[in-house]
Amino acid sequence: MSEDLPPDRERLRVLEIYLALTLDRVRAQIAYLDQQAAVRRGSDLPALVPDWVLERGIGQGAPPLAVHVGGCHTAGKRVHTIGRSQALKALADGVEACSHCRPDTGLGLLD
Repeated sequence: MSEDLPPDRERLRVLEIYLALTLDRVRAQIAYLDQQAAVRRGSDLPALVPDWVLERGIGQGAPPLAVHVGGCHTAGKRVHTIGRSQALKALADGVEACSHCRPDTGLGLLD
């Protein structure tokens, strides 16, 4: 096998999860940049709304406040786009789900 990879299954699973989360972040950033480029071009295309956003508190390195469905009117200005796996992880880590847009329901955590 490859000398670059860990030899055991557990560390390979951790690496797999890390790469999946990273891929979600890269895809979200690409979608954001595509949207910004369309806005700068004055495109008639509708603005892309991300599936999920994470709202942060005030200040550098502030902890996350809430997970929202993209386009939620109660999300503040300090939000950034996240992928599905990041939204699930944030909610599992105790970040609050917005009580208006209910991202936990959209993610299948609640019925």
